[in-house]
Amino acid sequence: MTHVVTENCIKCKYTDCVDVCPVDCFREGPNFLVIDPDECIDCAVCIPECPANAIFAEEDLPSDQLAFIKINAELTPKFKSITKRKAALPDADDWNGKPGKLDQLER
Repeated sequence: MTHVVTENCIKCKYTDCVDVCPVDCFREGPNFLVIDPDECIDCAVCIPECPANAIFAEEDLPSDQLAFIKINAELTPKFKSITKRKAALPDADDWNGKPGKLDQLER
């Protein structure tokens, strides 16, 4: 199993999770992070570090977030590796917790 970044990361892109990842499995897009499913070692250290509560073990994904398994896998080769924390997006706190952000995802 792997871990999956879900909808609440969209337009927030907090990167606290990146600093703790022992295998550098995060990839960065314009307004979203993904986890490379082939690199993730299922250690779970990223979950408590995410201020948006947007990371789940695949088996714990809420049913309305299952599409993000495919989205993470699809975007992994398109996004660049990120290994160090960066500032969140300027209006991240305004977007954190807002539902229905999938249409805001920049690929």
